[in-house]
Amino acid sequence: MAWNARIDQVAPFRVMSLLETAQAREAAGHDVIHLEVGEPDFPTPAPVVAAGQAALAAGHTRYTPAAGLPALREAIAGHYSHFGAEVDPRRILVTPGASGALLLASQLLAGPGDRVLMADPNYPCNRHFMALAGAEVDAVPVGPASGWQLDAGLIEAHWRDTTRLAMLATPSNPTGHMLDEAHLAAVAATVAARGGHLLVDEIYQGLCYDLAPLSVAAITADAFVVNSFSKYFGMTGWRLGWLLAPEVAVEPLTRLAQNVFLAAPTPAQHAALAAFTPECRELLEARRHELSRRRDALLAALAPLGLAPSLPPQGAFYLWLDISRYSDDSQAFCRRLLEEENVAITPGVDFALAGGEHHVRIAFTTGVARLEEAVARLARFLARQ
Repeated sequence: MAWNARIDQVAPFRVMSLLETAQAREAAGHDVIHLEVGEPDFPTPAPVVAAGQAALAAGHTRYTPAAGLPALREAIAGHYSHFGAEVDPRRILVTPGASGALLLASQLLAGPGDRVLMADPNYPCNRHFMALAGAEVDAVPVGPASGWQLDAGLIEAHWRDTTRLAMLATPSNPTGHMLDEAHLAAVAATVAARGGHLLVDEIYQGLCYDLAPLSVAAITADAFVVNSFSKYFGMTGWRLGWLLAPEVAVEPLTRLAQNVFLAAPTPAQHAALAAFTPECRELLEARRHELSRRRDALLAALAPLGLAPSLPPQGAFYLWLDISRYSDDSQAFCRRLLEEENVAITPGVDFALAGGEHHVRIAFTTGVARLEEAVARLARFLARQ
């Protein structure tokens, strides 16, 4: 049977197969340490759960407007004051997860014949959404020299006549690296000078350790910004995100939302209102400090193995490790590590078109003791290579 040819541009997310294998080993009685999936072990904050339960009890189960619950759009807009940005709530569209925001942005901004610049490595779905829109992705290899980011110089060097959009992520998945304010402003100016659009993934925005959280919204009102309640706010399964758009784009994006998903989940929207309360923010900040402690412990444990990255991640909850001294096949490396030592990590080929076979991603999404045990098992594994 013939499918839409664009489906062929969507590669499998290999970590999901590895997760299935890891869960099967766990069910068989093995002590598996899960460092493969980007989902910390923290539960959804209690105030958010309580608000969701109250919304259900009050019968808040009908559709909201396509752009989202007005009160939630206002709360999200107010959230940007933490980053020095004044945002009109009308520019916020609440979506089913950040994926819904990426879908809207890609359908509005990219199409057949257009080219899109983004960093390599990158979250693979970013490439896939653009491919499904019919655009061609120019994945620009990045490394320590640019702070593992698509900076203004790289954008200038790789921009073509048919390039319409540059997309970046800060903090990024899988490397955890950020662009500071000066570099982000330079990116925005470079894209604007070329007459293009800028799309910024800020999904891990609140999870910053060495630099203060920032938003491109404080630099320009012309950027499209994707964010989510999944990572900093701990609401992965609630499937809620948002898109901050320039005012001129709100009407076509709303039309798209009306046709593509009608509205984001109503109980989740009511629950998310509690995420912005002082009580919840205090809890979320404590979790951020715990993730910072985990990052530091993992870096210290990896250093004797020669695997600690030369540039520690400034945000998110991942380490991007170069394993080229041990393997040139990250899929086989991860599979054997799981089979022999019951440690689940992610092969770099999920994220990087160039060099992915020489890298792996570790998510520090479990406690320090388990992270240190995982590194001890990894050391045993490497000793046998």
